[in-house]
Amino acid sequence: MSLLSPFSRRLYLRIWLAVVGGVLVFAFAVGFAWRWAAEQNQNQNQHQLPTRDILITDSLGRTLVDGVAVRQRGNPREGILYRIEADNGTAYELYLSPRTHRMRPDERGPAAWFRPPLGFLWILALVGMAVTVGVFPIIRRLLQRLELLQRSVQRFGEGDLSVRAAEQGQDEVADLAHQFNAAAARIEALVQSHKSLLANASHELRSPLTRIRMGLELMQDGTPSPAFRAEIERNIAELDQLVDEILLASRLDSGAAEVGTFEPVDLVGLAVEEGVRVDAELQVGDGAAIEVPAIAKLLRRAVRNLLENARRYSHGEITLTIRREANDAVLSVCDHGPGVPLEQRERIFEPFYRLPGASERSGGVGLGLALVRSIATRHGGSVHCEDRADGKTGACFVLRLPITRQS
Repeated sequence: MSLLSPFSRRLYLRIWLAVVGGVLVFAFAVGFAWRWAAEQNQNQNQHQLPTRDILITDSLGRTLVDGVAVRQRGNPREGILYRIEADNGTAYELYLSPRTHRMRPDERGPAAWFRPPLGFLWILALVGMAVTVGVFPIIRRLLQRLELLQRSVQRFGEGDLSVRAAEQGQDEVADLAHQFNAAAARIEALVQSHKSLLANASHELRSPLTRIRMGLELMQDGTPSPAFRAEIERNIAELDQLVDEILLASRLDSGAAEVGTFEPVDLVGLAVEEGVRVDAELQVGDGAAIEVPAIAKLLRRAVRNLLENARRYSHGEITLTIRREANDAVLSVCDHGPGVPLEQRERIFEPFYRLPGASERSGGVGLGLALVRSIATRHGGSVHCEDRADGKTGACFVLRLPITRQS
């Protein structure tokens, strides 16, 4: 298997092998056919013993020998020997130098078709046709997958984002099909994500705008009260947050490079600053500072979103824990809220998804956790939701980041 592995993984080697094999078969077939033709000619010459009427006279015209000459078996290249039986019973031998033997029309047989140059031409043609017909299915099968991949790419370019190429074999075509499928899946996911983002953003923007419009209509006949102004300000802040999160989510999904530069960030110091905002209890594993390579403003946004999400649903204190595990920094935000059902723990990281029963009045537009996952992915990390370790009601969101930057 190790000797054949390069041929199974390299298409050009398989095509080259098919062509070389075809040429070798062609050469051996021509050689065998030519040798067989030569043997047929030799056997034909050996089996045929042509006779000649011999008449030998002297200068005066007197008959010296009159009889029938019979060719003797032998090698034609060394000359031809005839045995002459005279009418008087005397035997003579006549030697002739080599000459080309030409059969009379009535003596032509199948072996005549194998003599040069006619024999060589038709044998060459037949063997060439046989090799061509034999090699064509091999080449056709090797290149057929390229045609299938070409059709898949064409359909994808025409707008069918769900099309995928068949992944067969382990050569360059299979690798190309795999890369195409991965790219197609990524593009389809991005397009669907952008469509979903646009649809949900339109819906979310409509709610605060409607409330602001209704409020403005109500205040036309009077002076707005402080409560009314507070409501307007809250809706405007919600709009500003929504637009900011939509723009950031779009830039992260598109892989934009202008979102910031990587630099060493003190994760403990950042957690202290953000934890004060929601009065969270901070716990550091070994008490030492932990630095991670990150885009500071994105990492701050991720920690803030986790803390604000916990404050929104928690009925007790919020715990922010930082520890180091091997080559990762692990940040956990645990609350005393209703918790997250097991079947919903992946969906809550989808854009604009809220748990059933969650009210828009509780704040948030459903993009906070989705941004946390995008930021974690941008930094080569991950985020997930799990139960509290102490068994109490609530949820823990665990953000894991590599301490050394991944290239």
